[in-house]
Formats: sequence, C-alpha cells, structure tokens
Amino acid sequence: MAKLGKRARKFAKKNLQSILRKKRKFKAKLKHKAASVGHKGNVEKADVLSSEEQSSGKSGVTTIDAAASYNSLDNIYIEDDVNLVDVESDGEGILSEDPECPYISDIETENKGQDNGERAALSESNKNIHLEIVEQKGKLDMLLEKVPKFSKYLESRRAELQKSEIEEIDSDEDGDTNYSNGVSSNEGMRLHDRRAINSHTIDVWCWLVVEQPEGPALPNLLHTFQAACRYGFDSDESHLHEILDEKVFSKVLMFILCEADGIFRKWLGVSDSCRKDNFLKFMNTSEWKLVRPLMKSYLRSCLLLLNQVTDGHILVFILSRLRSSIVFFAAFPSLTELLIKISVHLWVTGEESLSLSSFLVVREIASMLLSDWYDTCMMKTYKAFIAHSKFFEHGNLKKVEFLMNSIVELYSLDLQRSYQHVFASLQHLANILSQTIKAKKKEELKKIHNWQYINCVNLWVKFIDCNLKDHDLQPLLSLSILIIKGIAHLFPSLRYLPLRFRCVQMLNQLSLSSGVFIPVASLVLDFLEHKGCTADATRVKAFDFSTVLKVPKHLLKSRNFQEECILSAIKLLSAHFSQWRYHISFPELATIPLVLFKRFHEKLSNEKLRRQVKRFIDQVEQNKEYIERKRAEISFSPNDHAAIDSFLQMEKSGSNCSFNQYHASVQQKSHSRSTLR
Repeated sequence: MAKLGKRARKFAKKNLQSILRKKRKFKAKLKHKAASVGHKGNVEKADVLSSEEQSSGKSGVTTIDAAASYNSLDNIYIEDDVNLVDVESDGEGILSEDPECPYISDIETENKGQDNGERAALSESNKNIHLEIVEQKGKLDMLLEKVPKFSKYLESRRAELQKSEIEEIDSDEDGDTNYSNGVSSNEGMRLHDRRAINSHTIDVWCWLVVEQPEGPALPNLLHTFQAACRYGFDSDESHLHEILDEKVFSKVLMFILCEADGIFRKWLGVSDSCRKDNFLKFMNTSEWKLVRPLMKSYLRSCLLLLNQVTDGHILVFILSRLRSSIVFFAAFPSLTELLIKISVHLWVTGEESLSLSSFLVVREIASMLLSDWYDTCMMKTYKAFIAHSKFFEHGNLKKVEFLMNSIVELYSLDLQRSYQHVFASLQHLANILSQTIKAKKKEELKKIHNWQYINCVNLWVKFIDCNLKDHDLQPLLSLSILIIKGIAHLFPSLRYLPLRFRCVQMLNQLSLSSGVFIPVASLVLDFLEHKGCTADATRVKAFDFSTVLKVPKHLLKSRNFQEECILSAIKLLSAHFSQWRYHISFPELATIPLVLFKRFHEKLSNEKLRRQVKRFIDQVEQNKEYIERKRAEISFSPNDHAAIDSFLQMEKSGSNCSFNQYHASVQQKSHSRSTLR
C-alpha cells in the first residue's frame, strides 16, 4: 500500500508538471501571436508612410503629408511614446549601499520600534508554523503506511487535491512570489534587509554630502530619495531604506531637489552657464564614471515624482529644479524624451503657473539641446495643441491663447528648422480644405467648420505675424491667405458670420504685419442685406462671436445677434480702414462700404445702434475728405510709385489722427463687452 501511495504521488506530480508545461507553452504562443500582430500593424503603417513619402518627394515633412492622406488633423504626427516602465527597467539607476556611510539606528520613535519588533515576531511565528507543518506531514506519511483504509480515502479525493494544488501554483506564478522556508523572498527582504531611516540619519547624511560630495553619503541619500519618489508607485518594489514619517520624507525631497544640481556641478566642475557641447566634454573624465549612476538615479527619480505628485505648487517646484539641470539630460536620451512627454502633458492640462513652468522646461530643452531635441519638442507641442483645441469657450480663451503664444515662441527659436514644419502643416490644412471644396458634403464641411482646424490656422497666422518683419516668409503668407479666403467663401450663410468675422480678423492681422493690401470689406458687408438682421426682435441670452463658429437658427432674428453683427462689423472695418487711413487710394476703398452703411442706417430702428453706425460713417467720411484734399495738392502722376509710397509719410508716424483715436475707442469698448460676458 505504501508503494501504491508513492506511485500515486509520482503520477500526480508528473501530471501537474505536464499541465504547467502546457500552460507555459500556451502563454508563449499568445505572446508570440500578439507580437506578430503588432509587428504586422507597424509594417502596414510603415508601408503607408513610405508610399506617402515617395509621392511627396520632400524631406522633413513626410509625416504631415502622410497624415493628410487620412484627411484628419489628429494623425498629423505618427510617433512612438516613451513609457515610464521601459525607463524604469534599465538597471543603470540601481545604486549600491556604501558600508562606510554612518547609519544611526538607535534614535527612532517608540511606535516604529514596536512595529519593527512586531515584524520580527511575525517572521519568527511564520517559521514556527512552517516547522509544525513539516512535522505534521511526517506523521501523515506514517499514518498512510499503517492505515490502508485511510490511504484509499485519500486516493478517492486526490483529483480534488490536484485541482486545488494547480490553482495554488497558478496564483503563485501570477504573483511572481518564491517561497522558501514558509516566508516569501519579498517578505524576507522587507523584514530583514530594509533599514528604517530616521530624521537624525538624514541630517548626518546631508551634512556629509555638503562637506564631501564624492563621499559615501550621497549614494545612500539618493537611494533614500529614490524610495521616497517611488512611494505608492509600486507596492511590490523592495527598497533598502524605509521612510519612517513625513518629516523624513520632506527632508529628503527638499535637500535633494534643492542641492543635487549644485552638488553634481561642483563635483564635475560644471558652471551654471555650461552648454551641451561643453558638458559632453566632461563625460570623458574619470569623475564622470562615478557621477553618472548617481545623476541618472536623481533625474529618473524626479521624473517619477512628477508622475506621482498632483499638487500644482509642488509640480512647479520640481519642474523649476529640473529646468536648472537640463544640461545633464544630454547624457540620457531616454530620460530626455520622457521629460518632454511629461512637460508637454502638464503644459496643455495644467493651471496657469504649472503650464508656464512646463513650457519653460520644454523651451529650455529645445534651446539648450537644440540639435537633438528641437524637432521632437516642436512635434509634441503641436500635436498636444491639436488634441486640446477641439473646444473653445469663454472660460479657456486665455488658455488657448497661451498655448498658441507658447508654440509661436518655441518655433521662433530656429526658423531654419521650424520653417519646414510650418509649411508642411499649412499644406496639410490646404489639402483638407481643397478636398472639402471639391466634395461639398456635410460630413466634409465639418472638417473645416470646427475649432481644431480654425485654431491651427490662427496659430500659424500668429507665427507669421511674429516673424514676418525679420524673415522672408512670403510662401507661408501667401498660402495662409489662400486658406483663410477659402474658408470664408466656403460658408456664405448668415449663420456662419462668426466664422467669417474670425477669418477677417486673421486677414487684418496678416495685412498689418506684411503691409500687403487684402480686401476684406466684401466679407463683412454681406449681412447688411439680410432682412432678418434689421428686425426689431426680442432679446435673448447674450453670446460672444469669439466663442462660436455657427449661430443657432432661433437666434438669427434676435436683437443680440443683430447688435453683435453690427458692432463686430464696425470693429473689423475700423481696423481695416485704420491701417490704410493715410493711403492715397483711401477714398476709393471707403466708397462702397459708405454707401452700404448709409442704406443700412436708414432702415435701422434701434436708436442705440443707429448712433454707433452714424459715428462710424462720420469718421470714415471725415478721413475720406481729408485724403481728397491732400490729393488735390499733389503734382506727381499715378505711375510714380515712389511718390505714392511717400504720400503723407509724416502723418503716418503720428498717433493724433481722429480716425486712429476712434479705432482705439472701438477696440476698448469691444474688450469691455467681452469681459462683462
């Protein structure tokens, strides 16, 4: 009977091993299949991109041209994102303990001492339980040999026991826990190898690091900093140091964040104004071999802390400290890419101060590590802006405006490299517009009539406006004007007046920065012929043209819509006329708008609006008569372009013109109305 029991146990063991082998093979097949499917998808994407690159025939803009084939702004850049787990798997950030560093273990709180005693007692108890189990198992084997009936009973229940054992082993494998002597290896690490760090130990280490940066205290202190940064990130991760309380936690974080940059610079002899090229020279020194693992541990822990912290003020402080250490990231490309990813995310999602601090980090990377990371910064910021500009409300006007200004500043750092990105993006927008004009379907029109598309166009208008005076951007200027005019003419309906007015605003901005005449009056005056606009209708809830692109039908005959149309038209035309108020052809420019506004004034019943329209007419007529009087005094011919350009040149430099003052008052009133909403 004893032999039968042994055979049964051997048979069960063999079956269990075969089941486990089959399970491992099945998991391996699943992983191989998933990898092959992912590789196939990447190959298909690569084929699409390569075909687009061949059709475009241009370098530097292939990703945007490829995205244009999808006719969508969301796929404008196709790229792989860095994962924090991939960076954490790198073994170079593991620091070894220095036995020469003093460790004060006798100064601890009473409660923590009790906790450590309880843990030791728990470990001893586990060992005793394991010995009892071994003893009981020996007695059970002796019982099987002496009592045949009990052996038969166990054999009848062996199938259920095997099933439960398999489930236990599966759960152990999933948890990745190895048991030895009744205590798991992770638990053994926690109970025996970890050292509780108290406040006094941190004070001693900090003093030693300040006195001797290359001494044994810095690795231990950075290891504690790493444990503090990982707190709550991975509960299964074992560290040699255990943070006892909040005081120790804050001391470690504050000291390392405030002093680490200076310590590394002092150790290597790096100045605060050191650039990337000079820093790379220090990487050939003997000190670099000692500093590199410590520096990488510090930088990686800071990035992990950025992912952990949610408080905006703490995030701003961490980013400010990392900004001072940007030059160190030149030695760690994977950490640099991760820092860009985190900073861009905080830039588009954070509050005002956090967003500003995040952008300063991105700009510092782009300017200091220009040759390696400038393109990455441009692509990631533009892609993030596209993803977060789908909605445009009065509450986030300042946020979107800040994002636009940030991208303009970033792209203006090096126009030779950013020019291709801007031109490719405008080409992408033009291709979408061209396909929409050809199709003229409702679904296609939605690709143009949305804030995502309009904000992208407005972004490059700001970029051209900022850099046109100092650089030759005529191709960008011409392409952007064509796109804006195409948008305005694509939506002639009165419901799309807010969209058309925004197009006129962008054209005025380009005309002012370039000095090129762009006719916009026809895009503004169409609404004057609409009968519904002059009706004396009821007043509804106020709305702002700057936050809508399309007006609901039930608001077309409301008094609010009527007022907003008239005031917006006056604002845009006054800006247009203000630019050309001293031009010799101003009388011809103002003739048709004056005729239409006079007709409209006669039909208008709202007395408040009548006064504002009448004032606009009077100011335009007054400036027109002034230019006509000055033209009567000239003696040169219309073919003398130099004389025409110098016409009233002295008056242009002054700001006392009545029409200029009128335009300033109109802008001020418009700003006041928008702030009151």
